[in-house]
Amino acid sequence: MNNEELQILVERVSLKHFGKAFKHKATFNARLRTTGGRYMLQSHNIEMNPKQLELFGEGEFMKIIKHELCHYHLHLEGKGYQHKDADFKTLLRKVGGSRYCNVVPGMRREIKTVHLYRCTKCGLEYKRKRLINVKRFVCGRCKGKLEKIKTIS
Repeated sequence: MNNEELQILVERVSLKHFGKAFKHKATFNARLRTTGGRYMLQSHNIEMNPKQLELFGEGEFMKIIKHELCHYHLHLEGKGYQHKDADFKTLLRKVGGSRYCNVVPGMRREIKTVHLYRCTKCGLEYKRKRLINVKRFVCGRCKGKLEKIKTIS
């Protein structure tokens, strides 16, 4: 599928499921890594991740298109278009869009390092992905000093 075919598909889905025309551009963006698609607030265009179509098929891809069209139509109508808004959740359920897209293998970074800290006063242990400045931060429970125990890779 190329950009022209994607444009036609998005226009059809918009008319069929929303009863409204899609009057902007829909394109593929291969640089999208962690999302299935993106609605652009300023230009009102939609960008889609081609990996979602390749790896998970047209059924899942259609759900992502519906998701982005929910953002599009609600934003243009001045209603709640964000993921947290009731308008968005209701419309997404009504049209059968997906709330989340599938994870493309190798696209998300996995955190492998874990830093382990312990309070010298109460003994509470903390696991953190990022380093803590033990001279600046204290235990949240008793305000005791923290010490780094080890780093798990």
